[in-house]
Amino acid sequence: MLWFLFYPELYYFAGGLVFLFLSMVKNADPRRDFYTALLLSIPGIVICLVSVRQEGVLFFQSYRVDLFSQIFKVMLSIGLFLIVSICSDLRGVAKRLHPEFYLLLYVCTLAMMLLVSSVHLLTIYVALELSSYSLYILVALRSDEQLSLEASLKYFLVGIFASAVMLFGVALLYGTTKATYLTELMRVLPGVLDTPVVVIGLLLTFCGFFFKLAVFPFHFWAPDVYQGASNQATAYIATASKVAAVAILTRMVAVSGDGSVYLVHVLVTLAIVSMTIGNLAAIVQKDLKRLLAYSTVAHAGYVLIGILSMNPAGYASAIFYAAALLVMKFTVFLVIVQVAEDGRNLDISQLAGLYRRSPLLAMALMVSIFSLAGIPPTVGFTGKFLVFIAALEKGYFTLVLIAMINVVISLYYYLLVLKAAYLLEPDEELPGFTLSPSMKVLGGVLMAVMVIAGIYPHHLIELARAAAQMLL
Repeated sequence: MLWFLFYPELYYFAGGLVFLFLSMVKNADPRRDFYTALLLSIPGIVICLVSVRQEGVLFFQSYRVDLFSQIFKVMLSIGLFLIVSICSDLRGVAKRLHPEFYLLLYVCTLAMMLLVSSVHLLTIYVALELSSYSLYILVALRSDEQLSLEASLKYFLVGIFASAVMLFGVALLYGTTKATYLTELMRVLPGVLDTPVVVIGLLLTFCGFFFKLAVFPFHFWAPDVYQGASNQATAYIATASKVAAVAILTRMVAVSGDGSVYLVHVLVTLAIVSMTIGNLAAIVQKDLKRLLAYSTVAHAGYVLIGILSMNPAGYASAIFYAAALLVMKFTVFLVIVQVAEDGRNLDISQLAGLYRRSPLLAMALMVSIFSLAGIPPTVGFTGKFLVFIAALEKGYFTLVLIAMINVVISLYYYLLVLKAAYLLEPDEELPGFTLSPSMKVLGGVLMAVMVIAGIYPHHLIELARAAAQMLL
């Protein structure tokens, strides 16, 4: 067996073991746990970067290492590092539970790395469940037990429902095609894709991935979970978890080849409904994390537009959009964690006066909000542009028109956030924020990435296109 192909996964497995042992230590030491997690996350990025060009198959052809999977592993490793970097003051979680918190982060990252490389239906299912159960427990670790346990239970119930539906879909696919490997399905499906039972089986299988991505109608968990989880756990769910969901959904849709007309119609409908419900529901939210949850539902609809195009340009646009979402959403949560220093939930109105209290945080929030709204010259605009171009190439003009209308709708609630930060004044004078040098650097780097990647996206686009070619 070629173990060097499995180095990223082995490394994160070892990282999880470190925190398993630390969780058995009697005396809690949050600083030790934080610096251990941070120092372990940096070599993880290096290992994933070194492994980018590796190719091969493992575990009886059920696990594929290629450019597509390795790029997503790099994103996941960067996502973990970014989340750990904002955990220096993890007040939303009891001190004695900090090792378990980092253990679940590492285990979930490992599971999602397994997920993006899995090319067997049962391997995909096991990896998906491992990542999901890690997140269920991660949500429940918040100090506010009533809020977190309710959110965790809702997350779990929706998750097991989606999992059961997915298993039924897998059974239908296997019963009709006698194939469990994606390579076999890719060869068999085009000839039987117009058969109703095959289309139903494929759509039911997708339900597990729709749940991870928060696509309608599997989005009901999102606002409550975002609100109930600690700020750092919510940031992880909103960023790294969505990266893995985009990866596996893109790989599974690519298996269907050009797709059937029924499959495309269902995906188009889900994209439209997700965008519309997400944006309309976000307008009335007062809690910032709930607003971001509905924003996630809307962005899931935009991602679906790229994926349902079922061509290299569409898959490449979905990959690019996943990377953009990772940076954009994390930057907003960086601001939330710094403003809500005690780990509380943050209302939009509590951003009042942010431009005076911390000009850097206000600027980071503005750039990330502009990027999420798709305003040039940010990476969010480039991502939406690529998605819409891919759909137009397939003739989906009406779908793109509806998406653009939704983009305009989203401007309203995004601007409400900026209005609070720049135009509203707090009821009483509040002290300014003292940011550590590392947070200042991180905020500056994130802003630069969002702007530079929006103006000069060529290399990222070429990398996404090369990764998309691995699916064909």
